[in-house]
Amino acid sequence: MTRIVAGVAGGRALQVPPKGTRPTSERVREALFSRLEHLDVVDDAVVLDLFAGSGALGLEAASRGARAVTLVEGARPAAEVCRRNVAATGLGGRVSVVLDRVERFVQRVPVEPWDLVLVDPPYDLSEELLGDVLRAVLPGLREGAVVMVERSTRTPEPTWPDGLVRFDDRGYGETRVWFAEPAEPASGSPSGR
Repeated sequence: MTRIVAGVAGGRALQVPPKGTRPTSERVREALFSRLEHLDVVDDAVVLDLFAGSGALGLEAASRGARAVTLVEGARPAAEVCRRNVAATGLGGRVSVVLDRVERFVQRVPVEPWDLVLVDPPYDLSEELLGDVLRAVLPGLREGAVVMVERSTRTPEPTWPDGLVRFDDRGYGETRVWFAEPAEPASGSPSGR
């Protein structure tokens, strides 16, 4: 059973789509959010969760104090599970669900810049499409934002577009997580978190 790890909805159970998704384990979510909270990018943040699946990552962010979370999922059954999970956790005031293809959604200009973008695509997503998604989110990032990409340890590091710089990566069993931030426009160097 998948549950919210911590925060106001900690311990609440989450439904998982019957097929086509790979929910991030509680152990990985706990370690991931420990790192993100250390970076101070969760509390009061505007969060975008792409390829949301069950919504576990975005809901974890909302439970831990994110101000606004958008879950984007292209598969209707998974988006319906996201909606049920939002209702079950009581986080509906802060979390919205969008049924749309991620590559189309990220072409829109956000209403408010994102502080945190969580990208957890299917492991079989092509590196080219992942690169296109990362390039498309770049203009919507707030200064100091963090982009997290979760993939299998068997996949290569994402190809970061110009303007987005990796500053850390962590391995958790079969899962690898990369963290990137916008490069500073003037010097072209990242903050060096």
